[in-house]
Amino acid sequence: MRDVTSTLPFAPAIPVPAFAAGPARRFTVDGDAGLEEHLRATCARVRAGVEALVPARRLEGILLGGGYGRGEGGVLPTPEGDRPYNDMEFYVLLRGSTVLNEWRHRAALNELAHALSGPAGVEVEFKVISRASLERGPVTMFSHDLVRGHRRVCGSADLLAGCAHHVRATSIPAAEATRLLLNRCTGLLLARERLARRPFTADDADFVERNLAKARLALGDAVLAACGQYHSSCRERASRLVAFDLRGDPSWLGAVRREHAAGVEFKLHPYRGRRDVADLELDWDGLSQLACRVWLWVESRRQGTEFRSPLGYAGDPAPKCPGSPWWRNWLVNARRLRTRGMLGRRAFRYPRERLLRTLPVLLWQPEQRVNPRVLARLQRELQTPADDEAGLLAAYLRLWEYFR
Repeated sequence: MRDVTSTLPFAPAIPVPAFAAGPARRFTVDGDAGLEEHLRATCARVRAGVEALVPARRLEGILLGGGYGRGEGGVLPTPEGDRPYNDMEFYVLLRGSTVLNEWRHRAALNELAHALSGPAGVEVEFKVISRASLERGPVTMFSHDLVRGHRRVCGSADLLAGCAHHVRATSIPAAEATRLLLNRCTGLLLARERLARRPFTADDADFVERNLAKARLALGDAVLAACGQYHSSCRERASRLVAFDLRGDPSWLGAVRREHAAGVEFKLHPYRGRRDVADLELDWDGLSQLACRVWLWVESRRQGTEFRSPLGYAGDPAPKCPGSPWWRNWLVNARRLRTRGMLGRRAFRYPRERLLRTLPVLLWQPEQRVNPRVLARLQRELQTPADDEAGLLAAYLRLWEYFR
């Protein structure tokens, strides 16, 4: 990779450009002044770098999303003062086709992100979108989070004036709760793999701790999203979950509330995981069992069928991703899986269904892998001849990278 820092309109040794766009509000709930200034300076460098790479006629604006964009970014205390913890996710809004803009600017933006990540102290990420695509796009958890909670780095004050429909949490499809659980439970699957490593290192402990925290938060968030009560602010979600009156008052709801509160605390005040493997394994076991109960409840509610076990859910023949046109599903399968995904009835179903049919077994009932029928189903869904845990996990992750 060539050194792009010499071409950027800033250097760490000189003052950063002024950052005046957007409301003068905090990036964190209670980070110290040094952290707030550091994040402000990072935004200014991002703006200067993007404006140097993208023609002004094409650039509509830049938004900081994620926790820092919503004013709820993680604060990591250190002896030298507060430091950032979460990745900084910037959305570059460009006029015209997003596909073409990705082709034109992706390489340069990746280099810029790499150059900025060091000074920022966390990973800087750029995602190319357009105002038009947001205005006409469906409501998702991502679009709700971005439109309702962001920091405008540059662009006009009415940049998202046509995106008000994304603010309505009741418009978020129930499938978004399922998708959230899919991704966070995949984190639990990866955490289990780390827990089995020997030697178990400090990096492994930190990885497991972070994924446990993400899962804690996701369980409550998924319940709220499934019931139309989601909100972009994690603190508001915590308040709603406490006051939430769920029909039937399931026995697991109290545990979900407690875990969610712990997840919010970690999100706002993260720390480097240092617990020993036995303590983390015990925590993982309890959280994984709770996640299974929430998964089956969310999916039973969404699909109108009572699922009593992960294996029963995975084997149910009804489509798990309805609503996507069959021809589009076939094209996506053909593009990503090529000839392997072009034949049979699965060729006309969205590929994420393969993940939904395999994760519950891999995570919660892995012992079923010795059942020849179950193994054959896993191999068929994941398009792999592997019959061991490591091989099936690798095949699952390859598919997950595309369709998470």
